[in-house]
Amino acid sequence: MSTAHSTGLPRRHWLYSIVGTVLLFLVLPVCIVIPESFSDSKYLSFPPPGFSLKWYSAFLSSDDWLSSARASLVAATLTMLFATPVGVASAYAISNLGPRFQRISMAFILLPVIVPSMLIAIGIFYVYIRLSLVNTMLGIVLAHSILAIPFVIVTLLSALRSFDLRQELVARSLGAPRFAAFWRVTLPQIRPAVISAALFAFIISLDEVIVSLFVAGGNNMVLTRRMFVALRDALDPTIAAISTFFVVVSLAVLGTVALLSRKR
Repeated sequence: MSTAHSTGLPRRHWLYSIVGTVLLFLVLPVCIVIPESFSDSKYLSFPPPGFSLKWYSAFLSSDDWLSSARASLVAATLTMLFATPVGVASAYAISNLGPRFQRISMAFILLPVIVPSMLIAIGIFYVYIRLSLVNTMLGIVLAHSILAIPFVIVTLLSALRSFDLRQELVARSLGAPRFAAFWRVTLPQIRPAVISAALFAFIISLDEVIVSLFVAGGNNMVLTRRMFVALRDALDPTIAAISTFFVVVSLAVLGTVALLSRKR
C-alpha cells in the first residue's frame, strides 16, 4: 500500500509540472500585455521603462475608440439576446430527438466551429453584399450569432441531459400546454445553464475579429476591427490598455460562469 502510494506521488508531480507548464505558456502573453498597458513609453517595450495611466486616458478621451467600444458592447448584447433564445429552443428540440437525429443535428450545428473562420467570413461577406447588410448592426449581430449559437446549444444540451424530462411530461399530463410546462418546470431548473450560455454568446461576440473585419465597419466599426486597423500603422500602447479591458471582462464572465456551474 505504501509502495503504491509512494510511486503515485512522483507521477502526480510530473502531472502537476506538465499542467503548470501549459498554463504558464497560455497565461504568459497576458502577463506581458497587462504591464504594457501601464507603460509610459510611446512604443511597446517590455519591461516597461516607467508606469503611467496615460494610455487608459487616451482610450477614454478618444471619440473613435469609445465609438467602437459602444458598437462592440451593443453588438455583443444584441447577439446574446438573439442567440440565447434561439439556442435554447434548438437545444430543447434536439434533446427530444432520437439518438441518430441528435448526431446528425449536432454535425450541422457544429459546422461554424469546425469550418475556418476566414471561410465563414468570406461567405457571409458575399451574402451580405447582395443583401446590403455590410457595415450594419443587424449584419454584425447575425454574423456573430452564427458563431455563438453552437456554443449556446452545446451548453444547454449538457444541462438538459442531466434534467429529468419526465417532470415536464407530468406537467403536460396534468393539462399544462407544452410551452407552459417548459417555462414553469424545465426552464427554472436549467436557468444557470441558460445564463452561462448567454454570457458565452456575449464574450464570443465581443472577442470576434475575423468575421468583424469583413462585416463591421463605418459607423459600426467594432473595437476588435479598430484595433487591427490601428496595428497596421503603429504599435500603439493604447491597444494594450484595450486588451487589458478585454481580459478583465473575459475573466469576470468566466468567473460568473464558474459560479453558476458550481451552483447548478
